[in-house]
Amino acid sequence: MTDRSRLNRLAVRGHNYSVRTYPENAASIAGKPEIIPVATGPGTSMRRRQFLKMATTAAGAGLLVKMNPAAAQSLAGKQIRIVVPFPAGGPTDIVARPLAQMLGDALKASTLIDNRAGAGGSIGAEAVARSAPDGQTLLLGTVGTQAINAALYPKLPYDPVRDFTPIAVVVLAPVAVVVNPAQPINNLAELVALAKRMPGKLNYGSAGAGTPGHLTGEMFKAAAGIDIQHVPYKGSAPALTDLIGGQIEIMFDPLQSVLSNVQGGRARALALSSKTRSSILPEVPTITESGYDGFETTAWWGVFAPARMPDAITATLADEIEKIVGGDGFRSKLEPLGVLCTVIRGDALAKFQQSELAKWGKAVRDAGVTID
Repeated sequence: MTDRSRLNRLAVRGHNYSVRTYPENAASIAGKPEIIPVATGPGTSMRRRQFLKMATTAAGAGLLVKMNPAAAQSLAGKQIRIVVPFPAGGPTDIVARPLAQMLGDALKASTLIDNRAGAGGSIGAEAVARSAPDGQTLLLGTVGTQAINAALYPKLPYDPVRDFTPIAVVVLAPVAVVVNPAQPINNLAELVALAKRMPGKLNYGSAGAGTPGHLTGEMFKAAAGIDIQHVPYKGSAPALTDLIGGQIEIMFDPLQSVLSNVQGGRARALALSSKTRSSILPEVPTITESGYDGFETTAWWGVFAPARMPDAITATLADEIEKIVGGDGFRSKLEPLGVLCTVIRGDALAKFQQSELAKWGKAVRDAGVTID
């Protein structure tokens, strides 16, 4: 119900009130607006009309605070479950854990990470879509769960737009192309040459079907004209384990999940899918620089809730998340891993998701990839 309709209902019931309005930053004042009873008697009707006129003007200018309990207080003391639709240790989990801790501290709530892996993140996403929209169940969604899967899975058990309340994108990152250092491959040109000599013999791993790594691998196959076989895993960690162990030769995965192994010499980065090089690995070229002009993919992560979550709770969560992502504590944990901490929320997020659905949908169709 709008502020204006609430005030009208008060007047209709025969109550007489005046409203103390605030300066331009009134929306930031916590608590309820001051509604002060006015004495009855002669002139009451005139005062009522003056009140309604003033209240309508104030509501239109955004000067009245919504008459409901603070959303932050409604979550204080509660447990907030953040569903990570991939296993522990992968890029999504890496983003989720510091965010969960800091969000719980900000809201005075306890937070629980619930890793629900499988089907390219669809299992975890569906679980959140079916949950109550009370702010206590959130999804650390990805470009896969919220954009790619809609085109990839003909029988996707949720709608990435209709079944969710978008809160905020928090992190962007490039996809890295990495190989086992025992392989005689030092750059993309050598990888392509080897793949052409051994068509269908080289395997590349990803965190699962429909993930940014998977689709980036398929797009690169098409761009390079090579035949390498996709091996989907239930998360980045097991794929990386097999890469290091020599069970697969190549891996496509967001930079933050492979960086420590690249820096430790257990994996070799050949290229990144971003427009520009990473300041963390400045010696590693982009795929575009390696001879594939215009090639770019970006992985992203954001917080989503079940559809029809109250606006007040959505705004509170988005506000707190924006503060967290802009703070030194969060950035100091993630930016050294090669990601970009940034917030996209509100109408900008809705437009961003629609553009991502269109972009990745075209990429899926062009690559000819579908999963039953």
